[in-house]
Amino acid sequence: MDIANTPEADAQAAAPKTPPTIRREDYRPPDWLVPEIALDFALGIDETHVTATLSVKRNPAGSGERTIRLNGDNIAALSVKVDGKAINDWRMDGDDLLVDLSGDEHALTVETPVHPSSNSQLMGLYASGGMLCTQCEAEGFRRITFFPDRPDVLSSYRVRMSGDKARFPVLLSNGNCVAEGASGDGTHWAEWHDPWPKPSYLFALVAGELVANHSTFTTMNGRDVSLNIWVRPGDEQRTQHAMDSLKAAMKWDEEVFGREYDLDLYNIVAVSDFNMGAMENKGLNVFNTRYVLADPETATDADYDAIEGVIAHEYFHNWSGNRITCRDWFQLSLKEGFTVLRDQLFSADMSSEAVKRIEDVRVLRAAQFPEDSGPLAHPIRPDSYQEISNFYTSTVYNKGAEVIRMMRTLADFGAGEERFRKGTDLYFSRHDGEAATCEDFVKAIEDGAGLELSQFRLWYSQAGTPRVKVRLSHAGDTATIRLEQSVPPTPGQPDKLPVPIPLRLALFDRDSGKHDGEQLVIMDKAQSELSFAGFAKPPVLSINRGFSAPVAVDADTPAEDLVFLAAHDDEPFARYEAMQSLAVQHLVAAVGGGMSESQRAAEREAIAKALAAILDDASLDDLMRGELMILPAVSYLAEQLLVADPCALNAERESLKAWLATALQDRLTEAHDRASAVPYSRDADARGARKLKTQALVYLAAGVPGEAAARAAAQYDGADNMTDRQGALMVLCGLETRARREKLVDFHQRYNGNALVIDKWFSLQAGSLHPEALEHVKALAGHSDFTLQNPNRVRSLYMAFAGNPGAFHAAGGEGYRIIADLIIALDPINPQTAARFVPPLGRWRRIEPSRAGLMRTELERIAAVPTLSRDTLEQVTKSLG
Repeated sequence: MDIANTPEADAQAAAPKTPPTIRREDYRPPDWLVPEIALDFALGIDETHVTATLSVKRNPAGSGERTIRLNGDNIAALSVKVDGKAINDWRMDGDDLLVDLSGDEHALTVETPVHPSSNSQLMGLYASGGMLCTQCEAEGFRRITFFPDRPDVLSSYRVRMSGDKARFPVLLSNGNCVAEGASGDGTHWAEWHDPWPKPSYLFALVAGELVANHSTFTTMNGRDVSLNIWVRPGDEQRTQHAMDSLKAAMKWDEEVFGREYDLDLYNIVAVSDFNMGAMENKGLNVFNTRYVLADPETATDADYDAIEGVIAHEYFHNWSGNRITCRDWFQLSLKEGFTVLRDQLFSADMSSEAVKRIEDVRVLRAAQFPEDSGPLAHPIRPDSYQEISNFYTSTVYNKGAEVIRMMRTLADFGAGEERFRKGTDLYFSRHDGEAATCEDFVKAIEDGAGLELSQFRLWYSQAGTPRVKVRLSHAGDTATIRLEQSVPPTPGQPDKLPVPIPLRLALFDRDSGKHDGEQLVIMDKAQSELSFAGFAKPPVLSINRGFSAPVAVDADTPAEDLVFLAAHDDEPFARYEAMQSLAVQHLVAAVGGGMSESQRAAEREAIAKALAAILDDASLDDLMRGELMILPAVSYLAEQLLVADPCALNAERESLKAWLATALQDRLTEAHDRASAVPYSRDADARGARKLKTQALVYLAAGVPGEAAARAAAQYDGADNMTDRQGALMVLCGLETRARREKLVDFHQRYNGNALVIDKWFSLQAGSLHPEALEHVKALAGHSDFTLQNPNRVRSLYMAFAGNPGAFHAAGGEGYRIIADLIIALDPINPQTAARFVPPLGRWRRIEPSRAGLMRTELERIAAVPTLSRDTLEQVTKSLG
């Protein structure tokens, strides 16, 4: 039927255009390579003129195509030259520039104007507070100049920049500065050369008024490296922790992975407007300011830890991402999963290995487990995408790290040698200078560590969190463990095969409280059975110790055994897991209905007994004690149910917290008093005391709000550091007390003008337990300090709100409308940031029916916007199914 001039035609014209789907199976090598590129920038805030000269060479592995396709995005060519001669027969195919080439090698020159000040997407070349900077991963380089913008095209870059010296006194790019000078007309210039071939997504340029914290590092082979952390004038005093973290990371990578830095210069630049955390551009990392700037007055202990981890992560990318990059974007976990593991191991070595492991698992369960069970589930090596920016996910990063960690466990557990290191050494030597694949990495570990990983490769191709059912029985003197695994269906993958699951386990003697040693069991079948002799009484099972596999375990462990493990398990994560399981089992059963008052009382008494043992245990350090006190998050509790009522879960969790506070009030106040006497320092004991202090207040606020408010106000007033001040204000934000209002006003006045701290001010209110939190968010959206133009500020308010179960899921669906309105308003400004707010709504199938319908309605309203970006459209379409 011809639908022209019909209502159907109008609807079709108004509907968002479905972007093409890119599939991994369709990968083909590039037809043209670009061994060298020279870039010339005439810099300006409103308009920058870019001249790019590409030395192109036909790829013998290509298809023989004579036409070169140069990707573009919202740019126009002023002129095109081939071998120095202007041509007119170039043409456009959508955003891409096509040029027919007759020979096998050519010099191709393209001139383009770009407009940094109007680039609100913060991709490509953009302006941030009067300076110019770039973000090119994944496909931002095509917003600067026309280029085959794919990660398997590796080029050596020469860059020349010129601009007004007063406005752009510092000119930075990748590699080493090889020449610089002044032009006599108030402008100056600099030339940079990066000798290491890299993909276009690693290109970087920064120009502006900056000052540096400068230091040096001498590598293990005697290379002196100049280190600079560039910030706006006035911020340099808050960069020393970042510099110390960089040096520690460089030394650690030499010692643990044998990786040495390969340039004479390493620059980091902190910018205020940034979509991500940081970017590993070769020799010129660009960072979000929140991962660089810190001092005790403005940064919490968590901020210090995050800076240390992110600084290390981007540095480690020099080898796991830059020297060896990705063949295509489906291989993103090749660099990100491996590098996340490397930064986790580094942070564990720098602080508490046990606490770091717990923190990493908490992040995985809060973000990746829900992703794996929702409409956006995908393997760590995806099979298709419409917008690659949507695949910078917890699955690719955090689950990817866990999968590689499992390989490390398989290689090194009980081996007496670092076989995993042999595998990574082989990977680095075998693929240095290449654009590699996940399969290349697995093969190198397999060959170097002497493993057989054929079945293990399923972890890369199957989505979903495996579930392991564990049942322990006892007869005579033998304990029997029966294991069953299943991987739930996910979009496009209804049927799954069993995967190899390495499970560290120990069987405790009930009387002695000890075990005969830890074992590693590889569960590679749907069902397995293991028998252990020598137990006159039923033992207590500790399984998945150290979280040796990223799986959900259903062990049906009796409460008395969990109390035993919470008190006696010698593996820190297993002790934490026992405490979590006690709370999870109780809370899930409580919201399910049918729990008698006697059962409720008995289960709460068991949890209180375990928590009291934690508070009383003198052998525990306070960092670990603070971790063990944290109740499971509502998002993790919801994962235990097929369909959840988040508000009911939140209410039951708060009720349990209040009961525990009343039952253990004396212990909690004593813990707060003891921790408050520890003076500020950055050592582990002092950091642990601050964590304990805040956790004690969190409990007291739920059960003894008057006591908590008085203590929190006093802690706020006496604080000499941000950790204590923020912890106190967080507790006050959830209470209806005069101190809440007074301290919020004081906090804003005290830190007015410090953007990172004002972000905290927004987040604390949006994420609070206050019954009027939703109304507070609506008011804050109209505050003079709020803007949609800055991703940090947007996330500080709305991501905190979307993670607040009581407010976001409030009856009537107003929380859902707030997020949908945000997405619609933000999408034309910054689609990458807007798209990241879709997943909270996309969980609608796992939410009870009345709220699910409201969430779906908001997704449909977003989907109806005719100008929706590719980023947001893909997320919304998949969420609606």
